[in-house]
Amino acid sequence: MTTGSSTIAARLDRLPKSRFIRRLIVLISLGGCFEIYDLFFTAYIALGLFKSGIFTPTTKTLFGMEGFASFVAALFSGLFLGTIIFSRLSDRFGRRSIFTFSLLWYSVCTLIMAFQTTAMSIDIWRFIASIGIGVELVNIDTYVSELVPKESRGRAFAFNQTIEFMAVPVVALIATLLVPTTILGHDGWRWVVAIGSVGAIFIWIIRLGLPESPRWLAQRGRLAEADAIMTDIENKVRAEIGRELPPPRVIAGESEERQGAWIEMWQGPYFGRTVMMSIYNFLQTIGYYGFATWVPTLLISQGITVTKSLEYTFIIAIANPFGPMLGYLFADKIERKWQVAGASIAIAVLGVIFSQQTTAVGIVLLGILITLANNILSYSFHAYQAELYPTRIRAQAVGFVYSWSRFSAIFTGFIIAWVLANYHVTGVFIFIAAAMILVFLIIAIFGPRTNQRRLEEIAA
Repeated sequence: MTTGSSTIAARLDRLPKSRFIRRLIVLISLGGCFEIYDLFFTAYIALGLFKSGIFTPTTKTLFGMEGFASFVAALFSGLFLGTIIFSRLSDRFGRRSIFTFSLLWYSVCTLIMAFQTTAMSIDIWRFIASIGIGVELVNIDTYVSELVPKESRGRAFAFNQTIEFMAVPVVALIATLLVPTTILGHDGWRWVVAIGSVGAIFIWIIRLGLPESPRWLAQRGRLAEADAIMTDIENKVRAEIGRELPPPRVIAGESEERQGAWIEMWQGPYFGRTVMMSIYNFLQTIGYYGFATWVPTLLISQGITVTKSLEYTFIIAIANPFGPMLGYLFADKIERKWQVAGASIAIAVLGVIFSQQTTAVGIVLLGILITLANNILSYSFHAYQAELYPTRIRAQAVGFVYSWSRFSAIFTGFIIAWVLANYHVTGVFIFIAAAMILVFLIIAIFGPRTNQRRLEEIAA
């Protein structure tokens, strides 16, 4: 992994703040916007799917395919397959190539889904499209963690998710305007889905501005390519800041070059991290998607009309980019594990309070606070889990532990639908709170420290 007298990691981690590195994060994040748009339109088109008679809010049996829960399950089944099986392709073929391919996959399959007419066919194409999203989200985390210096990894993820989550109020607004309507003979929810698929138009434009991860190239033994990309980055940063860069500092173990293997996740220090993050991800999705995916349906179950539910949800959605934006202020100042743990407790407490609200002000205010906590949790744990593994297995390891959030969500939708039918909104949020308290305990007790440490040092 050496190039000359220094390593790629040492050369990357000595880079100061620069507009050039920020531009790379923007390009990666723009690709991620389409994935976030897709994930969140699930909640906003739900009311249109009910109106069209394709799905129902609850199910006759626990796993009834006529219910909206089957649509949610199709989404997370595809995400599970994409993250646990195909994420390793990023370790084999590179971050840049998989970034492009997975975005194309998602765009084409989502467009096909928009014009299906039965619950079964919609679920099938939702499942296929979501495989691409599963690969993409893991690849983005890996890509970002490897391109930015250690002093700014937290802020880079906060910045990345600030941009990505700008898609949420956009899809909420589009859904508010289109879901209640019919355009050219097609229900409004179909247009919401189709609009999201236009990400394919931007694929090649985004791809042209992105270099391959020099860390990944060096790990694969492609030293000349890694050095060329690293030299180009250094020259651009040097020209921007107008002074010489500080000298690289090499640490033990950085010069190691070898291929990664799946079994490494279960050896040495990675065994505990893999178990910890697998359990964490299994539980955290209950809190995160339990609210984000179901909020319009939960509001309707409290007697709020479809129109008002969409209006409230849109106002709450505006808060999405502000969670990671707020986190940008302390992302690299507060230890990452405590950001994850603190946000988890906040979600548990605020969720229970939200379930008791009956006024518009209370619903919107608590909804905004939960959204802020959710997205502080999101950027911090995405950064955290990408830091815990070495470059040679980073994508497949993150894909494996992250896949458990997708596996959990396959069943969480059915469970929430059942709890909602039997124990109402309060029961749903007690269920969510219990999961988030366990999340807090797992990370607080077992989570290692990662702030301000080189990836190779954390992995050693």
